[in-house]
Amino acid sequence: MKRYRQFEPLLISDFEVSSWRHPEHNHNHYEIIYIKKGSGTHVINQVTIPYKDGDIFLLGPEESHYFEIDILSHFVYLKFTDLYLHQDVSNTNNYVQNLEYLIKSRETHLAGFKLSDNDRHTVARLFDMLITLKSEPLHNEELIWMQILALSHILKRNMPELKPFENRSKDMQAIFCYIHKYIYSPDQLRAPIMAGHFNITADYMGPYFKRNTGTTLREYVQNYRKTLIKQRMASGKYSLKQIAAEFGLTDESHVSKIINVL
Repeated sequence: MKRYRQFEPLLISDFEVSSWRHPEHNHNHYEIIYIKKGSGTHVINQVTIPYKDGDIFLLGPEESHYFEIDILSHFVYLKFTDLYLHQDVSNTNNYVQNLEYLIKSRETHLAGFKLSDNDRHTVARLFDMLITLKSEPLHNEELIWMQILALSHILKRNMPELKPFENRSKDMQAIFCYIHKYIYSPDQLRAPIMAGHFNITADYMGPYFKRNTGTTLREYVQNYRKTLIKQRMASGKYSLKQIAAEFGLTDESHVSKIINVL
C-alpha cells in the first residue's frame, strides 16, 4: 500500500475533481478533510461511508482510505503532524486537549461527523477562512491556528455515534472514548469511578477490560498517558512542571518516572 509522507508541520490544500487520482493509501500525519461540495463515497479501512456537501472526516496515520466520486467534488484538506499540534500553545491547553482527544481516538476516524445545521454553517465559514489564509501560511500562522482550535471545539461536541467496528463492542468503544477524554484527570480513571459511570461493578470493570483488549486497564491508561507525555517532551515546548500540572501528576519526578519506568 502506498504511504504518503509529510515533513511540513502543516499543509492546507483545496481542489476540485470529478475522479479520484490517488490509490488506497495511508500517511504519517493527520488529516481533516472537508467536503465543500459534491457527493460520493469515502472508503476508510475498507468501510464505505457516503459523503455529501458539508461533511467532514478526520483520519490518523493508521487509516487507509480513498474516495469514489459520483458528483464533481471540492475537497479541503488540513494535514498536520504531531509537531504542529505541540507548538507553542500558551494559554490554549484546553483547546489543544480537544484537538488531541479527537485525533488520538480511533472512534472519530471511522465515520464522518454529523454536524447540526448551525455547526455546519460555522464550519463552512472556518474553512473559507483557512482557504484565504493558505497562500501565506507563515504570515498567517497564528490566524490559521485559531481557526483549527475553533474547528476542534466544534468537532468534539459533534462526536460520531459510537458504532461497533471490527471486534470491538459498542461498550468497549465507549470505554476507550472515556479514557481518552479523562486522561488528564487521574481520579476519573480509577476503576470504581469508571465502573460507576458505566453502571457496572468495580470488580467487573478490570476483568471486562482485559478480556476485550488483552491488557489491563491500568496498563492501557499508563501507556496512553506515556505516549502523550513523550510527544510533549519531544516538542521541546513544555517543561516537566507544565506536563505534571496538565496531567494531574504530583510533581516533575512523577513525570520522569512515567517515562523511564513504565
